[in-house]
Amino acid sequence: MSANNNQNIEFEDISLDNIQSSWEDTRTWLGDFFWNENTLLQIAIILGSFLLAGVLHRLIDKPVSDKIENSEMPIQAKRILGQVRKLVFPILWLIFAFTASAIAGSTSIGIDVTLANGIEKVLLAWIVIRIAVQFVANRAVRNIFATSIWIIAALSIFGVLDQTTATLDAIGFSIGEFRLSALAVIKGIFSIFALLYLAIFISGFAERRVFQVKSLTRSSQVLAAKIIRVTLIVFAILIGVTSAGIDLSLFAVFGGAIGLGIGFGLQKGISNLFSGMLLLMDQSIKPGDVIEIPDIGTFGWVNQMAARYTEIVTRDNKSFLIPNEDFITQRVVNWSHGNSLIRLMVDFGVDYKSDPHKVKEIAETAVKNLDRVVDTPAPVCWLIEFGDSSLNFSLRFWIKDAEAGVTNIKGAVMMALWDAFKENNIAIPFPHREVYVHEVKG
Repeated sequence: MSANNNQNIEFEDISLDNIQSSWEDTRTWLGDFFWNENTLLQIAIILGSFLLAGVLHRLIDKPVSDKIENSEMPIQAKRILGQVRKLVFPILWLIFAFTASAIAGSTSIGIDVTLANGIEKVLLAWIVIRIAVQFVANRAVRNIFATSIWIIAALSIFGVLDQTTATLDAIGFSIGEFRLSALAVIKGIFSIFALLYLAIFISGFAERRVFQVKSLTRSSQVLAAKIIRVTLIVFAILIGVTSAGIDLSLFAVFGGAIGLGIGFGLQKGISNLFSGMLLLMDQSIKPGDVIEIPDIGTFGWVNQMAARYTEIVTRDNKSFLIPNEDFITQRVVNWSHGNSLIRLMVDFGVDYKSDPHKVKEIAETAVKNLDRVVDTPAPVCWLIEFGDSSLNFSLRFWIKDAEAGVTNIKGAVMMALWDAFKENNIAIPFPHREVYVHEVKG
């Protein structure tokens, strides 16, 4: 057995007597503190201010909301003002509570307003924190940040932060020489969450800057952006865990087992991730390329290369999310690889009475007049077969914008041939069938 398996896990005992003693002390303190005239008056001040602020808020909330909605300011400014509008009620509550407690605590009245002042500080902290976190665009993340910071501030204002941290630190267990407490877990979760959001925010800013560098190819920009994001996220997790005082060496054995399980479970996901990075490094496929996958019958251009898949947008505006691994293991036709110049062919047949030299000249001239057909290399038409009922030709021409469609340009070429042949009295034959009916005599 390894040394890690011999480590003892020791849970700290919390005796029932200690819990009962703490509960009795808390109940006695609450009774002595709250059930007196001074405290009840302060509670009345806070509740009265709350009701008054609620009434006034209901009167002014809708006009303020309509004013912001009908203004011509940018959407981002409207969003921030809409969030600040939600703080009108606590601001009014704070103003009324502060005014009432100032009057009650004056020398003429002489009420001790320590509790009221503490609640006002907590309310002020909530307002300031909510305003400060407006830069966070995600609503859920913004609420988590604001609530977490406010709880810490409230505990500090009431002077119980040290006691709370000591209590959380006392709840835990030991693994050998390492001790894991509830406080360490909370700090670790909060640190990882905050650092992860910071890493994603910084990586998003860095990606926008990378995509603005014109000297880099599109594939190089995507590859650099992926490396920056993955690196920042990994560092955020490692720093968040170590900042909580957790020794990563403890998870060597457990991490190996978990890593093995994850490796089997996420085999396809990891394969797609590294396949995408390989595609970006060798630049065989990059955003903007025209791609055809014969095995699945998909034709379109690469719109986005994500960590797990590549988005192919077809001519009918359908998005196919194809795993990156398929581009490594399957046959892929990249119409834009190396050169965007692409040759297309249209086969046709004419009547045997037609002059093949004239047909060749007419076909090449007709296709040259189309906008999407390039002049160099020049279109060329060849007689390829003496068919059963027609002279068969192959018209070959070149385009540079396959992303604009292939079927449509072939259709335009055939329409141009039809008009040109009709104008020059060149017939396009069709097969004839003769049916003989024999009378059977009995």
